[in-house]
Amino acid sequence: MQFCDLNRQYEAYRDEIDEAVRSVISSSSFINGKEIELLETGLAQYCGAKHAIVCSSGTDALLLAMMAYGLQPGDEVICPAFSFFASASMVSFLNGIPVFVDVSPTNFTIDVDKIEEKITLRTKGIIAVSLFGQCPDFEAINELAEKYGLWVIEDGAQSFGATYFGQKSCTLTEVSTTSFFPAKPLGCYGDGGAVFTSNDELAHLIKQLRSHGQAQRYYHQRIGLNARMDTLQAAILRVKLKHFDQELIIRQTAAEAYTKLLSDWVMTPLVNDGCISSWAQYTIIVKDREKLRVDLASKNIPTAVHYPIPLPAQEAFSHLAHPDEVFKVAGLLSDTVLSLPMHGLITLVEVETVAKAIIESLED
Repeated sequence: MQFCDLNRQYEAYRDEIDEAVRSVISSSSFINGKEIELLETGLAQYCGAKHAIVCSSGTDALLLAMMAYGLQPGDEVICPAFSFFASASMVSFLNGIPVFVDVSPTNFTIDVDKIEEKITLRTKGIIAVSLFGQCPDFEAINELAEKYGLWVIEDGAQSFGATYFGQKSCTLTEVSTTSFFPAKPLGCYGDGGAVFTSNDELAHLIKQLRSHGQAQRYYHQRIGLNARMDTLQAAILRVKLKHFDQELIIRQTAAEAYTKLLSDWVMTPLVNDGCISSWAQYTIIVKDREKLRVDLASKNIPTAVHYPIPLPAQEAFSHLAHPDEVFKVAGLLSDTVLSLPMHGLITLVEVETVAKAIIESLED
């Protein structure tokens, strides 16, 4: 059994993917080939955004978004305390200051009730991470941001395909980002990402920043990055996008089965009313995580821990530490969460096998 079976996915779409790759190689348009624009159009239409700007990674997507908003050294950006490193590290990369907020104990996303107390005169924005496939309460977050004149970026690296009251992830804030890392719900065969916006001015700026700040070749209006997506990755993503909705159905079916089988044994994920998760991960809370991991590994069932150290406790952020500040929920999650096998072609037999092994371990 695989945690995320990318080989099974490739075999399912082998002919289409191989043809797409051959087409790019035959054209020799490895950078800025026609597949880039076609993918951007497809992604924008799928989400309902006016613009999708593909780039080299989800991390670079965050960087481009904050550069477009003009983040300056010393500016503060509110970030969840429990997330992947990129959501806060790109703030520090631009010499801004990530300000951490604890997360919800029910859906693991940023605790909206704790944001306002962290806002200061130096606060410029909020990065709200849609974690494990589910969106946080964007209505409340956006209202708070409007009250204080802040921008909000949805880090939708794990939630492409999710919805919040009928609206697609990556369209819930003025600028949103996602990742196409291979294990994401929609993944390429390397690194890749995208920025979404319906603001024409910001879209134009982000496109310039993505390619060395140039308006046209060799004419540079600003300092930018080399953050383009390879045409090969775009071609692969276009194939996968055609099958994406069917894979989301399979993920949803698998998640429902996990919950039905395991809810009496462990704390299973709670999806908020009005939300549909893309189930990037199916993550449970279990008291004796290490024993369960060992027991499952002995039966060739892989698991993963997302994330073993809360962001405020990372060495890279040690200079921001406040001795009296406690992130109780983030700390608890780091000690107890365990992600189970989940992907777009997982079978109910595999889900039942995992669940049975978990129950047998907990019965010992």
